[in-house]
Amino acid sequence: MSCNCMTRTSQQECRSILELKQRIEKFTVRRRKNMYIIPRPQQWYQKEGTFTLKYDRRIVLNSNCPPEVYEDAQMLQQDLEEYAGFCTTISCGIPENGDICLQLGEHMKEQEYTLLVQAHGICITGGSAVGIFYGIQTLRQIIEQCGCCIPYTIIVDQPKILHRGFYHDVTRGRIPTMDYLKKLVDRMAFYKLNQLQLYMEHTFLFRGFSEVWRDDTPLTAEDILELDAYCRKRHIELVPSIACFGHLYKVLRTKTYGELCEMPGMEKEPFGFVDRMRHHTLDVSNPESIQLVKALIDEFMPLFTSQYFNICADETFDLGKGKSAALAEEKGTQRLYLDFVKELCEYVVSKGKTPMFWGDIICEFPEAVQELPKETICLNWGYDADWPEDSTRKLSEAGARLYNCPGVSGWDQLVNQIRVSYENISRMCQYASNYHAEGLLNTDWGDCGHINHPDFSLPGMIYGAAFSWNLEIPEFEDINRQISRVAYGDETETLASVLARISESWKFTWRNMVDFLEQDGLKLAQMGNPTDRKALLDELEKLVKIEEPAVYQQAAQELETIQQELYAAVSHLPVGRRGKIRAYLIAVQGMILLQKIGAVLADFIALMEAQGKEPAEDQTVQSDINMENDIKRIPEHQETENAHREEQWNLAEDLEYWLYDYKKLWRSVSKEAELHRIEHVICQYADWLRVFDKICD
Repeated sequence: MSCNCMTRTSQQECRSILELKQRIEKFTVRRRKNMYIIPRPQQWYQKEGTFTLKYDRRIVLNSNCPPEVYEDAQMLQQDLEEYAGFCTTISCGIPENGDICLQLGEHMKEQEYTLLVQAHGICITGGSAVGIFYGIQTLRQIIEQCGCCIPYTIIVDQPKILHRGFYHDVTRGRIPTMDYLKKLVDRMAFYKLNQLQLYMEHTFLFRGFSEVWRDDTPLTAEDILELDAYCRKRHIELVPSIACFGHLYKVLRTKTYGELCEMPGMEKEPFGFVDRMRHHTLDVSNPESIQLVKALIDEFMPLFTSQYFNICADETFDLGKGKSAALAEEKGTQRLYLDFVKELCEYVVSKGKTPMFWGDIICEFPEAVQELPKETICLNWGYDADWPEDSTRKLSEAGARLYNCPGVSGWDQLVNQIRVSYENISRMCQYASNYHAEGLLNTDWGDCGHINHPDFSLPGMIYGAAFSWNLEIPEFEDINRQISRVAYGDETETLASVLARISESWKFTWRNMVDFLEQDGLKLAQMGNPTDRKALLDELEKLVKIEEPAVYQQAAQELETIQQELYAAVSHLPVGRRGKIRAYLIAVQGMILLQKIGAVLADFIALMEAQGKEPAEDQTVQSDINMENDIKRIPEHQETENAHREEQWNLAEDLEYWLYDYKKLWRSVSKEAELHRIEHVICQYADWLRVFDKICD
């Protein structure tokens, strides 16, 4: 027998091994069809064949790796343990066959990396520690989807837009816990974002500001220092951002600083979610205004290692309309604005930092950017789905250093408007590329109490990360399939599409609810049976357009269908991610209840209209004939009235139980902050529902 002949047993073993390899190959090809990387690499090639990462292999750092790469390797190590089922060791030196190698490359840009998956192992090469980090994030996404059997892959990648940021409102209702902020940073890093800004007006514990933050739960200097250090470990720059001109609502309503408000007497006005965004600009004619802002900058700036400082200076609606009116008459409102912003920008530059400011005001006279320090960056914002390129073009042609700033469309919403954010962000990224903007800053504002859970901004955040990195923008359905798999682990790749339908389904919105309350709609609706119902109805119509009851009933049914789809989606998610659905279930339940409130308001208005009609002459005789029949139907009418009363009381109770669940959800990720203001709105409506039947008598 020849020495290379096989025994029957060895032949069977060989066939078994061959069959196993074929099964692995088929499995890998099947998985590869659905393998996604977000952002999509600029160059991505896949070959036939599979590399199997074995449990005894190592993550090897080349001797040229910067020290911080070790912590980045630990991140990869943790993912291997979770998704491949074993924990590799980390070493330094020369890699062996089957290892993962991390190394610096020559002649590569800072954020550039390559990722090679071949028969003898995996190699990530970066132009810097940042490039290696981005290569690791790509490999993490692959491992999450493929485990330890990874398709042969060649990736050559770098971002289209160098500065890719996320702007998170921590002022208008919600202040996240430190744990949540760190999770936000981790999430940003996973999708290769590299700047974070937290919008602040009054929510930092400034010295001398005790009257401003005494009833709040502000962030502290230690919080900022801790977060800044954490961001650096994730290769993210934490950029300071505070309101320095307009939007100083709470500051300028205090006895300490009220005199610096452009409009006199604003501190006497009751709190309003809407009013907070309309007024409260500094009086530029008072020298103490600029001194106050400089003092805030002096205290805030040293807490950050960033080279930038955002002074905001947007929406100065009141400028020149109050105390500075005479000065505006003399110099013009635009000159007042420019002089104040210029002095602040020069002050930031004198501190060795690069100033940023919002560009909505200066876009009306863009040539004025030439008067600002040359270092200044203009933040050009626009949030509509069909936002035009005009502002980007005008500011670019005027010579401004430029970031484009779209939004995740979560403000005023219980669940973000995902389709709107997709359209807006994709446009603004394209404009940024066309006009050579230096950055993309994706905004997450918190208008009207920041009622939406911060996790709901994830799809919009991913759009910003993906489209600013690679301008080959996928179709809405395609990117949502990718998000479903990569962000949520959804095997069906449908979850993000379900989430996108939520905000498209409600008709009576949170903003409707706030507007109706703050503009005294509920007070009008409690006026009882006024003589002039026509005047009452006219006032109600001015506040909020109320649809027919059937419109709200249909919306509630659609939301109930979506809620059931969310329950069904749970089984398709990994066990560790199923908890993400809970926040959506609570939000959708709140939206269903809002539709029922809308229907009650619609019924109320219909009743007022019916009671206010004068009968025609030919109807008088018929009404006498009907009176006897009406008397006979009194018990039936009373039964109907009792049923309506019970429905409204039940709705009030449902609102309050929902509020209890909502508050628990809020506190799981946020400080107490202004939760009480949301509670106030809900309770006002619950109280109104309980007296509705008396109003209509």
